[in-house]
Amino acid sequence: MKTLELRQLTNEELVKRIEENLDVIATMKFQKATSQVENSAKFSVLRKDIARMKTIIRERELETSTVAAQ
Repeated sequence: MKTLELRQLTNEELVKRIEENLDVIATMKFQKATSQVENSAKFSVLRKDIARMKTIIRERELETSTVAAQ
């Protein structure tokens, strides 16, 4: 997903998508072990999407902590 699309989601939606992507990665790892995975490049795409979502969540946490500190 694009970063702009992710930024429009709430933190709860982002956490839910992170969990879904982790489930997909786990399934793909099982498929890889049994030589059934079709697109191995999807691993890196999913990991990068998870990293983007975690970054957005962390940015929001930092914004609220700096606002509260002022």
